[in-house]
Amino acid sequence: MEEDSAFRAAALDCLDGLYGFAHSLARDRSVAEDLVQETYLRALGARRKAAGEHVRPWLFTILRNLWKNELRRRQKPEPLGELGGTLDSLAAAGAGPEEEMGRQETRERIRDALHALPEEFREVVVLRCVEGFSYRDMASILGCPAGTVMSRLARARGRLRKTLGMLAEVESR
Repeated sequence: MEEDSAFRAAALDCLDGLYGFAHSLARDRSVAEDLVQETYLRALGARRKAAGEHVRPWLFTILRNLWKNELRRRQKPEPLGELGGTLDSLAAAGAGPEEEMGRQETRERIRDALHALPEEFREVVVLRCVEGFSYRDMASILGCPAGTVMSRLARARGRLRKTLGMLAEVESR
């Protein structure tokens, strides 16, 4: 019983992050909610497999696998969606009151740049930069070696720098 309550507490701590990840994958609120709900249903049924600190990556793995299955069913991949409040935080970093008006535009630029990335790059950016997973946990979630995760993340960051840099150049003209 004590084990169950510890699992439930750890799982509930992941709720916001799971929803953000699901929404970034599905780009649809109701699909994201369904993914999170199905993740929790499956996790509760197999909670004995999760061990202490490994609950979080395990839940994200379940959610990602559910999403991949959904994409296979649809026979067409859907782009990642909005990152909601997380992008607000990224856009607001270091912003003073005088920069309040530019926040929405900055969020849109970041969102557009993320959407322009291939899915394998978007996943690593969201898992690392938004959810804060370690390379080891990301490798576990994505089912690939940590070196592949690091390589994808480096290439994704390079593409984001290039895309966002080009946007800044166009605006400064």
